[in-house]
Amino acid sequence: MGILIKNGRVIDPASGRDGIYDVLISGDIIADVGKDIPDGSNDVIDAAGCFVMPGLVDLHVHFREPGFEYKETVKTGTMAAAHGGVTSVFPMPNTRPVIDSVEMFSAVNEIVSKDAVVNVFQVAAVTMGQNGEKPTDIEALKAAGCIAVSEDGKSVMNSNVYREAMRTAARCGVIVMAHCEDKNLVNGGALNESAKSRELGVNGITNAVEDIIAARDILLAKETGCRLHLCHCSTADSVRMIAQAKKDGLKVSGEVCPHHFTLCDEDIPSDNADYKMNPPLRSRADMEALREGLRNGTIEVISTDHAPHSAEEKALPIAKAPFGITGLETSLCLTYTELVLTGILTPMQMVEKMSYNPARIAGIDRGTLLPGRKADITVMNPDKEFIIDRNAFVSKGKNTPFDGRKVKGVVEYTFADGRIVYQNRR
Repeated sequence: MGILIKNGRVIDPASGRDGIYDVLISGDIIADVGKDIPDGSNDVIDAAGCFVMPGLVDLHVHFREPGFEYKETVKTGTMAAAHGGVTSVFPMPNTRPVIDSVEMFSAVNEIVSKDAVVNVFQVAAVTMGQNGEKPTDIEALKAAGCIAVSEDGKSVMNSNVYREAMRTAARCGVIVMAHCEDKNLVNGGALNESAKSRELGVNGITNAVEDIIAARDILLAKETGCRLHLCHCSTADSVRMIAQAKKDGLKVSGEVCPHHFTLCDEDIPSDNADYKMNPPLRSRADMEALREGLRNGTIEVISTDHAPHSAEEKALPIAKAPFGITGLETSLCLTYTELVLTGILTPMQMVEKMSYNPARIAGIDRGTLLPGRKADITVMNPDKEFIIDRNAFVSKGKNTPFDGRKVKGVVEYTFADGRIVYQNRR
């Protein structure tokens, strides 16, 4: 017995399908996509009026385990992903201890095999302990199954060390995911350098903090030949530099997070740390540049930078609270509401940036509804409206500036490897 999803609007960039089709799941595989597939002995789900999409792929999350389980765990993080229609996630390595060895990489994968409800592709650190002094054994990590490295949470400030790691990554076919931040320019900043930071009396973070390292990393990618993915781009110049890198034929891609294309620093209402993230909410002009970069294809990926913290930590003043926002349960509805309903992206482009492109860039066999491929599927009702409620999150992190925001796009079902890992019963 399989599962037959009938009458939904199938949107699949890999095949170019955008129309009313049925999708048949057999075991963990998509067995068929077509018109009027007979019910047979299959369980039937009527998806009339819904989008049926390849499961979303999020290249940038923080699950905090090991070391910070009070913020999030593999179990709660992957459950949050399932609730948001996300079927593949890439957790960053800034745990305690850091994921900087085959032993730590394997230890986390043991937790994943026991607790995860969606696919987890653990990212390893670029340097030992994320101290920026000695590259990890990227070759051994690749042999253990690692496909991406990142120093996320900070940048490798020593360019010689970073270049050495990039060369190894290029040789091994490992993608480098870059958090672009010149720590020497941060100067205790908490918000974007602007009238808002001055109004709230906190140090500002200028665009140059990101842009200088983005430029350096692109130049090092050019020299080493590595595949470089720029995480959570927030400035107009980051978009411009990625566009130039693509023109130059470099293997460079970039992502934007929903909070950066939905909000700008003008939207921060008060000293509220739910609006504190790194990089910070930028100017309206930067936000518009990010939207245009998504529209014209310069920015190929939408990721969340899901970064849960405790309520106590986020209750602190902006100057003292940690950076970070939860995003797995709100990324799809925000993208649909802010970009598709406003005409910036088509539904097909949304699926490209949230599923097909990230899977392609990471080199994983996901992000498609082609027959014979893994049955990772998201079913979303685009017409249902709801109000984001942080208290309904399954993530341990409730830190979001979107609490109370009215959006459209309700996830009805999430399938991972053919299993229903989430069903909307509300």
